[in-house]
Amino acid sequence: MEQKIHQGRNVKRFREMLGIKQEALAYDLGEDWNQKKISILEQKDVIEDNLLRQISNSLKIPVEAFQNFDQDQALNIIANTFSDSTLIINN
Repeated sequence: MEQKIHQGRNVKRFREMLGIKQEALAYDLGEDWNQKKISILEQKDVIEDNLLRQISNSLKIPVEAFQNFDQDQALNIIANTFSDSTLIINN
């Protein structure tokens, strides 16, 4: 059975794992963005490719992570993103 990927929720998960606030992501995405728009974005099942690329650049997480997220993959991506052991993920 194929699990439905929720891209907005994935953006939120990665953003929170990285300790980045919605306001900070909004600021990074440009003047058209604010905290409320990020909040709405994180509720969307599917995010447009070009926007996903911007978010990917901002968070420094591969686009594929948002598109194919599952728990195991996320932990691998985060582990690979942070080569030092300062990040602790609580399950």
